[in-house]
Amino acid sequence: MRSLKKAAPTRPALITGGTVAALAAAAGLLLAGCEAGSEGVRKEGTAQTQSAAKPTRMPAASAVPTQGKIDAIKLIKSDPKVSEQVKKNLKPCEKNQYPVDVIYGQVTEGSRNDVVVNVLTCGDSLGVASYVYRAKGDSYENVFTAEQPPVYAEIDRRDLRVTKQVYGPGDAACCASGEDVMTYHWSGNEFREASRTHTDFSKVGGNNDKGELPSVGTEG
Repeated sequence: MRSLKKAAPTRPALITGGTVAALAAAAGLLLAGCEAGSEGVRKEGTAQTQSAAKPTRMPAASAVPTQGKIDAIKLIKSDPKVSEQVKKNLKPCEKNQYPVDVIYGQVTEGSRNDVVVNVLTCGDSLGVASYVYRAKGDSYENVFTAEQPPVYAEIDRRDLRVTKQVYGPGDAACCASGEDVMTYHWSGNEFREASRTHTDFSKVGGNNDKGELPSVGTEG
């Protein structure tokens, strides 16, 4: 079922003919090209705007925060595991509103909630990078990094679910050939992949330019 592609809102393709390599190379340009009037910061759950790699379902109940909010931007900017490209291009879309999703919940079996941070683009909420931070004393440590866009991480019960779009030769940024969904389970002091599913999207009928489902005729 292609719920991800059908549910995605109408938006212009920022990269009209990019393959996976081209999409990754353009991630910095996408981040830098933030537009005024975008939705900006999204906290305590997934964003309302559908990203290219973002599942349509809501976060599991375990993702509800039970602690104070963190400064996700400061956390990313000071994290040595975050690439310099992501840091350089992570800028406000409007005033002090940054394009990030911050999800709180239990995913590493710690005594405090973990924090999942997804860095997005301003224009169409394309998932650029995902990180998981685990509480360690009075600070947080990075225990998971994914910087191959489009990517989006979330908490599924007590596991980490990461969604990535798969592009083939000639695929436009709006129209991936498929999707990989990886589930990671915390074991000891690291994440280990527990399962992986791949979906090949049908090319029949193309995309509806208005972002709407096809109308169904009635017999008569």
